[in-house]
Amino acid sequence: MTILRSPRLADGSGRGIPDATVARLPVYLRALNSLAEQGVLSCASNELAEQAGVNPAKLRKDLSYLGSYGTRGVGYDVEYLRYQIAREMGQTQDWDVVIVGVGNLGSALSAYQGFSARGIRVAALVDADPQRVGTVVSDIVVSSVDELEAIVAERKIAIGVIATPGTAAQEVADRLVAAGITSILNFAPAIVQVPDGVDVRKVDLSIELQILAYHEQRKTGTTSTTSKEVIA
Repeated sequence: MTILRSPRLADGSGRGIPDATVARLPVYLRALNSLAEQGVLSCASNELAEQAGVNPAKLRKDLSYLGSYGTRGVGYDVEYLRYQIAREMGQTQDWDVVIVGVGNLGSALSAYQGFSARGIRVAALVDADPQRVGTVVSDIVVSSVDELEAIVAERKIAIGVIATPGTAAQEVADRLVAAGITSILNFAPAIVQVPDGVDVRKVDLSIELQILAYHEQRKTGTTSTTSKEVIA
């Protein structure tokens, strides 16, 4: 659930880190956190790659975009590399988030304890349903969606989460952008269009499950329909 933008290199140059590398940085950070919890002070690239589940050459290439943090014959200082990746990902400061849509999914997201450890704070919950407005969810009073712009401005929120039905997603995205939101995490089952300068990450749990079902089907060598059934 981390919101990522392609950061600048550690040396301050303007060349951005490739999006594919940016997407793997949270995986490396998670692996480093695991090593740190085990009391590991330094690790070779092969060890870190194994922990992260990637190819060692790919890991070394990815980390080269951040700077030269490895020492030949010694490897990486776990704590130092962990800090550098967290810094590049914007996790050395706190980010306030507004969740739009406080149904089952929005409520679950608001209660997730893993956000705070990653510098993410759910600062506001808003909903269009009058029956939800004024209720308390995860110690936060749910506000009306009509107050969205004022809430974003008052609390200087830069990240919005869409947890509404798909039919409302585009309207919510438009309002978030109009309010000044520049990063959106979209859980709604719909594609939203945003102007340049606004980053959108889409999370579709049903698609992910369908992909897993596809792989399960290939493992067993079975198909749900025959060729004749498909043609028919």
